[in-house]
This record gives sequence, structure tokens and C-alpha cells, in this order.
Amino acid sequence: MSHRVNDNPENMATDISRVASSRRYSENGLPYVHKVGVPPKTNLLKEITETVKETFFHDDPLRNFKDQSKSKKLLLGIQAVFPILEWGRSYNFSKFKGDLIAGLTIATLCIPQDIGYAKLANLDAQFGLYSSFVPPLVYAFMGSSRDIAIGPVAVVSLLLGSMLQQELDPVKQKHEYQRLAFTATFFAGVTQFVLGFFRLGFLIDFLSHAAIVGFMGGAAITISLQQLKGLLGIKKFTKKTDIVSVTKSVFAAAHHGWNWQTIVIGLSFLAFLLVAKFIGKKNKKYFWVPAIAPLISVILSTFFVFIFHAEKHDVQIVRHIDQGINPPSVNDIYFSGEYLTKGFRIGVIAGLIALTEAVAIGRTFAAMKDYSLDGNKEMVALGTMNIVGSMTSCYVATGSFSRSAVNYMAGCQTAVSNIVMSCVVLLTLELITPLFKYTPNAILASIIISAVIGLIDIDAMTLLYKIDKFDFVACMGAFLGVVFQSVEIGLLIAVAISFAKILLQVTRPRIVVLGKVPRTRVYRNMQQYPESTKVPGVLIVRVDSAIYFSNSNYMRDRILRWLTDEDEMLKETNQQKIQYLIVEMSPVTDIDTSGIHSLEDLYKSLQKRNVELVLANPGTMVIDKLHASGFADMIGEDKIFLTVADAVMTFAPKMEP
Repeated sequence: MSHRVNDNPENMATDISRVASSRRYSENGLPYVHKVGVPPKTNLLKEITETVKETFFHDDPLRNFKDQSKSKKLLLGIQAVFPILEWGRSYNFSKFKGDLIAGLTIATLCIPQDIGYAKLANLDAQFGLYSSFVPPLVYAFMGSSRDIAIGPVAVVSLLLGSMLQQELDPVKQKHEYQRLAFTATFFAGVTQFVLGFFRLGFLIDFLSHAAIVGFMGGAAITISLQQLKGLLGIKKFTKKTDIVSVTKSVFAAAHHGWNWQTIVIGLSFLAFLLVAKFIGKKNKKYFWVPAIAPLISVILSTFFVFIFHAEKHDVQIVRHIDQGINPPSVNDIYFSGEYLTKGFRIGVIAGLIALTEAVAIGRTFAAMKDYSLDGNKEMVALGTMNIVGSMTSCYVATGSFSRSAVNYMAGCQTAVSNIVMSCVVLLTLELITPLFKYTPNAILASIIISAVIGLIDIDAMTLLYKIDKFDFVACMGAFLGVVFQSVEIGLLIAVAISFAKILLQVTRPRIVVLGKVPRTRVYRNMQQYPESTKVPGVLIVRVDSAIYFSNSNYMRDRILRWLTDEDEMLKETNQQKIQYLIVEMSPVTDIDTSGIHSLEDLYKSLQKRNVELVLANPGTMVIDKLHASGFADMIGEDKIFLTVADAVMTFAPKMEP
């Protein structure tokens, strides 16, 4: 009867092939043991070149330029910067129809959202519309995603607003506040551009998925709480974002600060928006229902306020939105003075968060449509559009998940849908903005709440708890940090926990004891295979990580502790003491000088205990460094084996069938 295998099938296939090699016999009749191969010496310059290539150019971005004429290389270079020149050649009317419908659909969603998101950033409503006009046009020419919809988003708007108001009062110092917002947007774009241009996009991967889920969920709660001001008609409201301060502010205004007309308008349309969202989620054919619901809400609520003059009953309204396209703002950016460093700090943080969200959205839809997305090109495109945006009165724009989802479901084919959306926003700025005068703030609050509620991903949090408790702790740490302190503190916790997890995994690698699986010659983790048996006189351990200066001492001490515990247990039961320590090194991808020194210390400690050190299956990088350092000669070539089975067969032959 065959033994059930729980490990990776590919690993098992490899083990079987190795075992097969061990079953062969040499000419003198003794079991054949294949020696571990030593790789040929590599040129230092070649090794450095390959390392740099794998780090920064793993996707080989220049492969299309090989064996091409100079003119062709120039054309390919221009197309790399402006992908629209490549896919534009095959663009046709059929694709335009899909982009037109998608663009018009996301425009109906973005216009009311933009006005609300500008309020989140403590900016006038027109700045939200400006940010959905210029940046999407720039992205359409430079971006490589077919589905992402560009514009202001709730989380970045809240983050930007909360950080800016710590430096300047958005009411009393309105012009300086706007200038600082443009400065932060400029440096957000510079940050994104630099990361993409120098191919440093992998740095954003250090913010773990668990931390992002928690941060986004906490930000959604915070954004929703901030909307209680507009939803309840409260005039005096706290500037703090934590749940305790907001709750106190809300109940302090309960007796004289709430406006029942505002509450009726806000809650009625919030219910309408949530029902529309439910319909769209239940049946994908009705994706357009939640897409046009915000615009319908704005039109109806504005009409009712105008007809019944609700503004005379203390219902707060938008009142004024500047008409016309974006005015230039390059002279408003702080390039010197005390606000330069403040704008830089805020911009870097906002830019990284915006970048993380946009790249994640782009990759999601690229995977759904099965096309490749160059993350570094995306960063250059996003950075360029924000740099240009900062000079045209825009604040930080990025990919919006809700709009991108609608864009995808509406049948977009290319980035032309962003151009269509920009054209609609342009018409709105030129012709329609005066009509928003009587739009109640309560409806903007309702639109924002209905938009951000989807950021609270309960399913993802539940999955994190089931799969990895540490990930769940990271998620909840970021979530609670945002909700009970501030967006900045929550972000700091998210980053800190992400790095803590990396450091923990690097400094404390998993080291397990292996046993022989019954009726096989395979050696596996005894915790995973409780029925596996130990080899008398032999302790087999596996190090599941590269051995570096950060974990080498732990590796040595942990193995010695395993050995001490094993000897004590054997002594109590009067069994044969450990004579051989076999270290399975298949997962050890690399080792540095500190790691080799730790192996030398381990070897010396074992010598004092009369225990022989044996290594099994060191990889190319590892065996090369073991020979270069002289450690292979120290323990002896005859102590390095291709498999654990070979080592056991050599030193404990009675256990082998």
C-alpha cells in the first residue's frame, strides 16, 4: 500500500528521482552514492551583472530592441514611453464603441464622487473635477493598463487632507493650503516617477497585503465617520479623525446641532445608493445601476432643495463651484521656504499609498483579461500625470477601484475610456458647474459612504485569520491604528508590522527535525508526518531559509538545542546517543560569511560532543561558497551528500532496506 503524500508533488518527484539514483550500485557491488557537483567558477563581473539584471531587469524590458535597426529602436523607445502609439494602430470603431459606453458610464460616477472627495481633502469642489480632467488624459497616453480609471480616491483624499490641515488651516489660510496641496502632489508625482524610472517598484511590495486590507478598512470607517458632519447637518465638527473624537463631536451637537431635513435627505439617498449597489452586485448585467445612481441622487436632491428652498431651513449646500478648465498652478508650488520640506514629506507618503492602490488595481484587471502589465511603466505614467496635474491645479490622482470595476464591466477596450471621461468632465466644468449650486452636502456624504463601504473587506480579514494569525494581527493593527488614532498612525503601524514580519522571518527561520516516512526512502518534517520515524544515532534537521548574518547565530544555537534535547531524551530511555547530525540544505538558497562562520562554530561544538556533521544537497551558491571558504575541506568531501537518504545509507546502513 502506498503512503499518502502531503508535500508538493514536484518536490516529491524530485525526491523520487534522487532516491532512484541512490538505488544504483557501483562496480564493486557497494551502493552507489552520487557526489555533489561543484559549479564552475564564474566571472565576478558576470556575476554582478546577472545579479543587477535579476534585481532590476528581471522582465528583460529591452528584449524587443535586440537585433533592430536604429530607426526601429527609436520607434520602439517612443512606443515604450507612449503605449498609445502601439495599440492605437490597431484601434477601430468597434473598440471605440466599448470605450465610449464605458467612458460615459464612469463619468456619471466620477463627477459626484470628485466633488465629495475634494471636500475630504479640504479643497473646493472644482479641484476634484480638475483632477479627473488632466491626469486621465496624461495617463491615457502613457499608461499600459486598459481598465484602470484615473481620478481622486477617498483614501488618498482623506490622507492628504488630514496631513495638510496639520500644517495649515484650510479655511483661514486657504490659498497657502491649496499651494501646499499642489506642492505635495508635485512631490507625489516625482516619487512615483523616480521609483518607476529607476525600476524600484519592488519597494512598494514591502507593504503587505494584510496591512493594506487593514489600512483600507480602517480608512473606510474613518471616512464614513467624517461624513456624519454632512449627513447630520452639523456645523461645528472636530478636525480630528479618530472614532472617539468624532463620536464626542456628534453627540455634543445632538441637542441643537442636528438638522432633521438634512438627515432625511442624507439617509433617504444613502438607502437608495446602497440598494442600487446591491442590485449591481447581485446581477452583473445591471452594473450600470450603481454607476448612475450617484448622479441621479445629485440631480434629484438638487432639484428638491431648489424647489423647496431647503437652504433656508439650514440645509447646507455646495453654493459655488468655479466654472472653467484648470487654471495653471506651477507658480503656486513651493520650491523653496519652510513648506518645501513639508510638501515633500506629505507628497512622498501620499504618492506611495496612491501608487500601491493603482498598481494593485492594474494588476488585478490585467490578470482578469490575461495581458501583461509593466509595473515600472505604470509608475512612470502615474508620476508624470501627477507632476503635470500639480501644475494644472490638481491634487493627487490615482486608480480608483470602484470606477475601474465599472469601467471593466461596462466593456472598456483601451485607455480611451479615460479620454471620454475627461471630455465629459471638461463639458461639466465649462457648462454645468453652476447647476451644482443647490446640491446638498448631505448627498455628497451619502455618495462617499456608499463608495467607501466596499473597502471594508470582511471576507479578506476572515481568510487572513484562517490562514495566518500573524497576518491577521498585522491587519487589525493597521485597522485599529487608523480608527482609534489617525490615518498617519495607522499607516505607520501597517509599515512597521510589515517590516516586523519580514525581519521575524529573516532572523528566525524555521528549522525542523526530519524523519523517515514509512515504506519510502523519503525524509520529511515529523510534525507534518507524525508516523515518520527517527534514525537511531542520527539527528536530521532542515533549515528552511538562506543563512545570513541576521539568522546565522540563531540557526547554530537552535540546532545545538535540538541536539541537547534529543540527547537528554535518549539518555532517559537508554537509547543509542546521537553520532551524526545531518543538515538538509535544499531550502538554503544562499549563505554569507557569517553563515559559514556559524557552520564552523557548529562543527567545532559537535566535535567536542563526538558528533559528526553531515550536509545534504547544498545548492549551487552554497556549495561554491563552502569550497571557497575551505569549510568543505574542514568537514571532508565524504560528509557532503546529494540526498538525506544517501547520507543515512552511508552512516546508518542498517536502517536502509
